[in-house]
Amino acid sequence: MDYKKYRYHYQDFPVNQNYLLMNTTPSKIGPNSIIQTVAALEATYGKAKAETMLSKIGQGYLVGNLPKEMVEEAKFHTLVGALQKEIGETATSRILQESGERTARYLLKVRIPSIFQKLVKLLPPRPAFKLFLFAISKNAWTFAGSGEFTYTMNQPPEITVKVTFPTQPVVGNFYLGTFTALLQELVNPKTKIEADIRKENGNIRCHYRCTI
Repeated sequence: MDYKKYRYHYQDFPVNQNYLLMNTTPSKIGPNSIIQTVAALEATYGKAKAETMLSKIGQGYLVGNLPKEMVEEAKFHTLVGALQKEIGETATSRILQESGERTARYLLKVRIPSIFQKLVKLLPPRPAFKLFLFAISKNAWTFAGSGEFTYTMNQPPEITVKVTFPTQPVVGNFYLGTFTALLQELVNPKTKIEADIRKENGNIRCHYRCTI
């Protein structure tokens, strides 16, 4: 994967004061955001080094104690920020993209009904994309949290995730890995995604142009 293709447009990421004022009930997302990020970290650095790193960056509570239920989105974004500070943007990008790919494999194995997968695969790419993204939109809160998820059937089709929780643009690589793996499996194995991830009006806008 060529990480040079991704365009990041940000300097310092300030806390979104409007978010803090308007949101009092923490939004939750699926536990795989954390489970698979830790798994990707272990696959890259080895279990012992990964656990040492997690402890060093204030995430030691995850060692041997991965979540089994929905988690507050703050925990995932805190982990992302801590990793970026420790290992840098490029390495964190790779970890998060692998985490997304691992999450996609989990979804295909456990969450997305096999009969639905078979149906989507029978369709041409564009109808398959439309049907699959329509289905995803019904449960978008499980990965977008307090943010927003939209898609279009432009030429090429596009997916957008707006992350409203204070975080770093590098988080967009998690969604990139997930969408790429899912679309390659269900819509077209030749699917390619161009990611444009940037800070915009105090949020992180993750825009994905999907060549299917």
